[in-house]
Amino acid sequence: MSRLLAVDWGTSSLRGALLAPDGKVVEQRTFARGILTVAPGEFPAVFDSCFGAWMNPETLCLISGMAGSQQGWLEAPYCPCPAGFDDIAGQLAWVEPGLIAIVPGLSIETGGVPDVMRGEETQVFGALQLLGLDNARLVLPGTHSKWVTVSNRRVTDFSTWMTGEFYALLRQHSILARTLPATDPAPDAAAFEQGVAHALRSQGLLHTAFSTRTLSLFKRMATGALPSYLSGLVIGEELKSQSLQHGDSVVVMGAPALTSRYEQALALLGVSAQRVSDGATWRGLRAIADTLPQH
Repeated sequence: MSRLLAVDWGTSSLRGALLAPDGKVVEQRTFARGILTVAPGEFPAVFDSCFGAWMNPETLCLISGMAGSQQGWLEAPYCPCPAGFDDIAGQLAWVEPGLIAIVPGLSIETGGVPDVMRGEETQVFGALQLLGLDNARLVLPGTHSKWVTVSNRRVTDFSTWMTGEFYALLRQHSILARTLPATDPAPDAAAFEQGVAHALRSQGLLHTAFSTRTLSLFKRMATGALPSYLSGLVIGEELKSQSLQHGDSVVVMGAPALTSRYEQALALLGVSAQRVSDGATWRGLRAIADTLPQH
């Protein structure tokens, strides 16, 4: 097969790219058809309506993301860490043998407690390809941030941090919501850095979060700066748990606005950040496909 249909099927969106043998994107499509919008049994029909015109006997399709979850098209069991390209390729869940397969997520157990990722592993493998790295520390910011350690091109460790979700809960559903403006103003870099710094030197978020209210109460911070300050608190809380040292380097991949904030916060620790383009998923799926004998 000479072509690859690379698909990222998430919770809220569906996107795909037709890739040439050299990995270049020929065409891309995006649909508001995340798995939550697809009824059981309708996945083949949705796939065909979105990408059927691209499929032929010479095209392999690899799908990453939540399509492999229990609520998705076909459950792709988690691949235990440590895991690399070959491990992922060896545990693909084939929807149509030799034609359409779903990439498994990764799992790890630390202190008797499991953790999982699904979709991010493909981004990580793509980042390694794009940056030419065999060893790396990566962060994928988001609702549930992932910190990933790669050694010799294998994911050896990762952890999940509910940073984005906690920000939203505090922002919208806590006592702090009464103090914060109804909508987010433009980012305030100084307030964000103040929040990060306070988080890094303090005991924990259960204590520091209340400072968002008291700084406003004593008129030490303008209302419009408070969301940025709170963002700094939760991101700083995440960073201080990562055992980062001055001079370390971290690969940051995600939405541009959010990755910029992580770069800013990491700089306060003397940690350099290397950003990855949004083509990491496509590159990761191409790399997985290239490990298969027929490709």
